[in-house]
Amino acid sequence: MAKTELTIADKLKALYKLQLIDSELDKIQILRGELPMEVKDLEDEIVGMETRIARMESGINEIDQQILGHRGAIKDAEAMMVKYKKQMDEVRNDREYKALTKELEDQELDIKLAEKRIKDAAKKKETRMEVLDGLKAKLEDMKSALDMKQSELAKIIEKTEKEEAKLMKASAKAKKNIEERLLKSYSRIRNNYRNGLAVVAIERDACGGCFNKVPAQIQLELSLTKKIIACEHCGRVLVDPEILTAPKAEKA
Repeated sequence: MAKTELTIADKLKALYKLQLIDSELDKIQILRGELPMEVKDLEDEIVGMETRIARMESGINEIDQQILGHRGAIKDAEAMMVKYKKQMDEVRNDREYKALTKELEDQELDIKLAEKRIKDAAKKKETRMEVLDGLKAKLEDMKSALDMKQSELAKIIEKTEKEEAKLMKASAKAKKNIEERLLKSYSRIRNNYRNGLAVVAIERDACGGCFNKVPAQIQLELSLTKKIIACEHCGRVLVDPEILTAPKAEKA
């Protein structure tokens, strides 16, 4: 059986009904405000902060390993010095004495260099620890803020989710009665305006979207529902305010 072609009036009624449903959905989104985006941004910032902290902790661990290495070098140098001093007690000539003395001096220099590197590394670690403590404190503040926003958002969602689900179901059902071409135009116009209005009724002789005056001739054409008419100023689809209660028009 062939599908019955909708009249212009039926198409306008379907579009206007869809707009009313979607506007109610928009109100729920407005009630939630920027919270969903703020929650998402905070979650991303926390992940970034945790990654930064992990890198900082890894860098501090590397410094600790460097300090351990330098301390190990000092112990090795001290052990060598003990060995060389024992050997000095057994030298047989001046050449061996000078050679051992030189070795002792080299080990002392190695110890001083290692001690300097330990001192520099410890200072570097101290600076990084201060930064790390600041980052961890900031992370805790971010997590607290996230908990608050998530809790607030959860309360709003709990309050509105049943109504939202009902409206989304109604919106999907309404879209089935609208041809694809009109739906695409409807979606495009909605996306062009922050208030999401794509189909508007005439209010006090003016467009319900941009509030520019609609000529009497256009208003007359709208009442006849012979064609779909867009506002010449904003491009929104215009409908007669009586569209939902008006009797069915003849088929186009």
